[in-house]
Amino acid sequence: MRKRPLWLWVGLRMTLLAVGAVITITVCMYLYFWIRDYLVLQSMRPADRAEMLAGLVDVPRNESRLWQLMQTYYDIHDFLPGPGNSIDWLVLYGFVIVVIPFTLIVGLYLSRPLSRQFRQIAEGARRVAEGDLGVRVRQHPRQPKEMQRLCTDFNKLVERLALYESEVAESSSNLAHELRTPLNAALGRVQGMLDEVFPMTPEQLRLVQSQLYNLNTLVGDLHLLSLAHAGQLQLHISLFSPARLVEERLAWFAPQFEAAGMQLHTVLADPLLMEADRARVGQLLNILIENALKYAPEGRELRVALREAKGCVQIEFLDRGHAVDQKDLGNMFVRFWRAEQSRARVSGGGGLGLSIAQAICDAHGGCISAQRRDGGGMALLVTLPLVTPVNL
Repeated sequence: MRKRPLWLWVGLRMTLLAVGAVITITVCMYLYFWIRDYLVLQSMRPADRAEMLAGLVDVPRNESRLWQLMQTYYDIHDFLPGPGNSIDWLVLYGFVIVVIPFTLIVGLYLSRPLSRQFRQIAEGARRVAEGDLGVRVRQHPRQPKEMQRLCTDFNKLVERLALYESEVAESSSNLAHELRTPLNAALGRVQGMLDEVFPMTPEQLRLVQSQLYNLNTLVGDLHLLSLAHAGQLQLHISLFSPARLVEERLAWFAPQFEAAGMQLHTVLADPLLMEADRARVGQLLNILIENALKYAPEGRELRVALREAKGCVQIEFLDRGHAVDQKDLGNMFVRFWRAEQSRARVSGGGGLGLSIAQAICDAHGGCISAQRRDGGGMALLVTLPLVTPVNL
């Protein structure tokens, strides 16, 4: 069924009410005059009534006789110039007084569906304000499209709030665990040295330093994500070659590739230039490279491609490691999420890498996506504009 806009939905009902009121009054006045003429005819003598009916068949030829009969049986005020018989006007006023309340009742009845929908939305909003995020507003197919869109947007808003609340609760639990792990390790090592369980040597201190470094890195990552979600992640825009940046980052990780036995294949659009935050884009590349080294070394292969497409830079990382399940692809960029199979917690890390990668892409007006590859493995595709919008 075609959805009508709100102005048409309301306008049609108002027009129908007005037209209905006029037609009702007109029909009532017609019935009034018909009944009055019928009563006058019934009050005539049979001969005069027959003569009257016969004269009405041919009014011009029987005009004089009809005037005589009308003067005899009709009120003279019905034929005077001006508004006419005051009784007729009183009858008209009476019909108007009767029809107006009826029209108001019908108008209120026709407006009930719209009022009911607003009331449901208001009730839903009140329940959401009280913390009930399971409420949904039911749509009515005959409602105007603006109202249906409002119901759809309201339901989507509540769904997003419920998802956000769930993510906050889960992130808080994961955050407490991630912070507690290195902190407890460092405190345990220090307590062991104080209790002379461990010798107080530079090696032991380096172990403590390593845990504190992990803790500091996690806090820094969380701070970056907080700035990105608040829209306050500052970018230092400069002109650079993304191909050169990719080569630089891959060369930096060359020892790790060699240790993992991974073969590296690159296809880079060398002459391409872009305006972006070189440091942040470099951080993004580091995350994707580390992700491949951490979760896909058994694939023994990593392909990195860089190309231009519709005013954007596309950077693609293709590995042959174990792929994430199709149902989990949407969770890969959620904070602290890890797959339970090959890309698991035992691989290390805080579970924030791809979340930070997505935040950097969003800050540049770009995007990042993941999909499974035919034959096994994952494909991560980063799309960044050649010129970062200044309003971001």
